[in-house]
Amino acid sequence: MVLTTPNKQAPAPRTQVQSSAPITSVANGSAPLVLERVQKSANSTVDKGLYQLSFQAMSTPCRVSFHGLNAARAREAQAEILRWVAGFEARYSRFLADSIISQVNDQAGRQWVEVDPETDALLSLCHEMVFLTRGAFDPASLPLIRLWNWKAHIVPDENSIRAAQELSGWRRVQRRPGAVFLPQRGMCLDLGGIGKEYAVDRVLLLLQQMGVANALVDFGGDVRAQGAPPGKPAWHVGLEDPRQPGRCWTGVAASAHAVATSGDYLRHFTEGGRRYGHIIDPRTGFPVDNGVRAVSVIAPHCTQAGILATSAFVLGPKEGLNLLSLCPGVEGCLTTDNARFPTKGFYAYATS
Repeated sequence: MVLTTPNKQAPAPRTQVQSSAPITSVANGSAPLVLERVQKSANSTVDKGLYQLSFQAMSTPCRVSFHGLNAARAREAQAEILRWVAGFEARYSRFLADSIISQVNDQAGRQWVEVDPETDALLSLCHEMVFLTRGAFDPASLPLIRLWNWKAHIVPDENSIRAAQELSGWRRVQRRPGAVFLPQRGMCLDLGGIGKEYAVDRVLLLLQQMGVANALVDFGGDVRAQGAPPGKPAWHVGLEDPRQPGRCWTGVAASAHAVATSGDYLRHFTEGGRRYGHIIDPRTGFPVDNGVRAVSVIAPHCTQAGILATSAFVLGPKEGLNLLSLCPGVEGCLTTDNARFPTKGFYAYATS
């Protein structure tokens, strides 16, 4: 995936008065507390040279398995993984008031916020994927996501949806090298659709830099694998059946790939005889309603797999498959209530 410098964004229809001097995003005070929480949740085991680390971070269960290091180096690697993931959550969680994302959102309609090179690269990646998916992926749609609270089983009225749409949309985000500005008060970014998957890729890179050739990183079902477990040809990644949650309909043999699944079969509600899932189509402002229940994508990187899985889910079987076919090295399968729609090469990776 190539990071590109985005074109200048179109201004919002109602731009607020802004300060000409940007503020600088700073390291936040939540980081030590997040690290402490993540470390307390961690559990490490070893069996025949296979080290397994499990912990809770980014509101999801995380698991990292690897082999090929001695005990001392393995402990060092596990400690570094916990530090990096905790630092990442502290910097990018919208639920922490002093994270970079919260600082950007808090300054919406006020002034530009300077960001570090990694954050700038993440925002450039968002821009690229918004363009590739034709808006099916949009990290500036948080006002819509907040409006549709699937846990409360409440359908918002059309006026509320239109008002949230006026505050949503990546096209409204203004950027320049090293800084970002949300021109309307109430606009907000959310990297929840990219952050966990990006963290998976970075943790695998961290292990590779420490000399690990065989590893599997699994954050909440978003997975990237390298090499194989001891005595086996590849890591096995099961794909849950949305028609029978808790059971796998197939698996993927992964040795140099990432696997991510997006679906609404566990998080939805019914109101007035209509089903509403938790995944919002940012183009319409409504939950996705195209019959797709889950999409699994195999790609070289987890960031790519995760974004494409959600985007294909939003686009539906025909457009979703077209999107996947545009991406070299990517395969996938869309599952509806009564059919599966695989890409041409999907079953080359599938196992029984």
